[in-house]
Amino acid sequence: MSNVLYITAHPLEIHQSYSLTVGKAFIDTYKEYNPNDQVVHLDLYKADIPYLDADVFHGWEKLQNGDSFDLLTPSERSKVGRLAELGGQFLLADKYVFVTPMWNFSFPAIMKTYLDAVAVSGKTFKYSKKGSKGLLKGKKAIHIQARGDIYSEGQEAQWEMGNRQLETIMKFCGVKSFEGIILEGHMKFPEKAEQIKEKAIADAIEAAKNF
Repeated sequence: MSNVLYITAHPLEIHQSYSLTVGKAFIDTYKEYNPNDQVVHLDLYKADIPYLDADVFHGWEKLQNGDSFDLLTPSERSKVGRLAELGGQFLLADKYVFVTPMWNFSFPAIMKTYLDAVAVSGKTFKYSKKGSKGLLKGKKAIHIQARGDIYSEGQEAQWEMGNRQLETIMKFCGVKSFEGIILEGHMKFPEKAEQIKEKAIADAIEAAKNF
């Protein structure tokens, strides 16, 4: 049995989002083919995802200096404790499914905040004299993203930073198996939007069968 973390970063409802629609097709198919796996949905817009702010760094510093958790300020305890929960959940997962739209060449800011919360030295990677080393072994990830224009080829490809950043972080943390299901061009070619969406759904269903 595998633990799957289904991570969505979109503020709208499924029927209002191309990325969430494709994501739902993927995860529904995955559940059908893997009925014994545990799938946890983490909606980043509804979850408490703390920023890495002064409270967090001060709290971490106190803990590293040997202070007990109870000696942290209430704000430090709240944020550091929540980050520990998110990190623990991330470490327990065997597979990651990320679902985002492309916003300003990347993804919503809440996804970056979440990645900051889980990409932590000593947990998902470590530094050594020989360089950094990812600590997440034997895991896999997939990114489902909707883009209004075409960014997988041509001049615009140089501007794509969301899928590229996510893949870089996952591989940095040791997740070598990374796939992308990209739905793109539905705003550039509105007359083809439904066709583009249906193809992405079909691709997602096929990918889910072997994920």
